[in-house]
Amino acid sequence: MGKDYQIIGGEYTGERALFVLKDTYIEGARFFDGESPLKESFNLEIFKTSFEWKYPLWYARDIEVKESYLSPTARSGIWYTDNIKMESCTIDAPKTFRKSSRIYLRSCILNHADETLWFCKDVKLDNVKAAGNYFMMGTDGGEVDRLELDGNYFLDGAKNVTVRSSTLNSKDAFWNTENVTVINSKIIGEYLGWNSKNLTFINCEISSLQALCYIDGLRLINCKLTDSTLCLEYCSNIDATIIDDVDSIKNPTSGIIRLLGNLKYLIVNENTRAKKGDVRIIFRDGHEI
Repeated sequence: MGKDYQIIGGEYTGERALFVLKDTYIEGARFFDGESPLKESFNLEIFKTSFEWKYPLWYARDIEVKESYLSPTARSGIWYTDNIKMESCTIDAPKTFRKSSRIYLRSCILNHADETLWFCKDVKLDNVKAAGNYFMMGTDGGEVDRLELDGNYFLDGAKNVTVRSSTLNSKDAFWNTENVTVINSKIIGEYLGWNSKNLTFINCEISSLQALCYIDGLRLINCKLTDSTLCLEYCSNIDATIIDDVDSIKNPTSGIIRLLGNLKYLIVNENTRAKKGDVRIIFRDGHEI
């Protein structure tokens, strides 16, 4: 353990029960009926411990938590905290993590993840299951592997994030993002990626109404747009290779679109912003429009 002090068991109540605790190993404790029990703490190892009240780890740093639990009443639990690792934990509280940095979650379950991981920096997720809206809003710097998400508005306003091997059931995901890359993932939703810049999908399967519109710098590398309609409206600087059939593409602005499947409808109407030659659509047989 390597800590100066140990706390084994015990129930702690009252506001700031263990305020400014440092260099301590905690096992089997219960914190309830009192706000901010470990506020301003640092260099802690926490194991098989439950948090049942608000604000348990605010302004903390260098924290490791394993096999522990945040109940629904431990809302807004970890704010303004730096360098925290949580492994095999269950978080049933909303609004966990806000304006925190160097966060690593591994094999964790977040059952009520509304407004969770907001405006955080340097976030790493590995084998995480989450349910809730606006997950990771405003994140700056992230590595996400094997995320299973059921919740709308994923990564709204985020930048510099890579998502791999994930399944995302999320309406309006990737809005207002910058420099986001998604690899080997499945995305199901509506209105994906609007108002974003430098958004890349590699080997992904996307299903969406009005998918991927109003984007500057969209890359699709060997992707499927299964059951997707009215795609790519007002997108510029497109570099896309789509490997299955597409229902409809509408008014792209500029770039190259390579279609290895069939295109049912190409909609170019009086509202197009493209000039002649700004958009190239190349079909599997080599012909181009």
